Amino acid sequence: MTTPQHPQPVRRFEHPQSADGSPAITRAFVLLSRRWNGLILMALAKGPADFAQMRERVPGIGDRMLAQRLRELTAIDLITQDMRHGLSSRTRYALSAHGKAFLVPLAVLFLWAEDHLPPSGTPASDQPTTPGC
Repeated sequence: MTTPQHPQPVRRFEHPQSADGSPAITRAFVLLSRRWNGLILMALAKGPADFAQMRERVPGIGDRMLAQRLRELTAIDLITQDMRHGLSSRTRYALSAHGKAFLVPLAVLFLWAEDHLPPSGTPASDQPTTPGC
């Protein structure tokens, strides 16, 4: 006995909207446009780390900037802090469940950049072409 097939409704792509009316994709790009955020999240993909380890995993970032970005990413629940008390108190940072979920689109973006962006970061199609080269 066969059951009648009900066609799936066609789902059109619509830009997701937040409560304030700004598209969700805009919020994602704002997050990624803040210098160091993507690199910090990718560094934590390797596992939890304390501040010194984070500084090693994200070369070139200053202590103040790293501390600021860690606070910001903690405030929006992409990373968590675990305070370790003892002889040498340390804070360990790790990806939250939201941060781990963000690694999926971040990894896809990384792969796209590897395939489509030259090391200078400018798409090759924007480069002037010279005849005969």
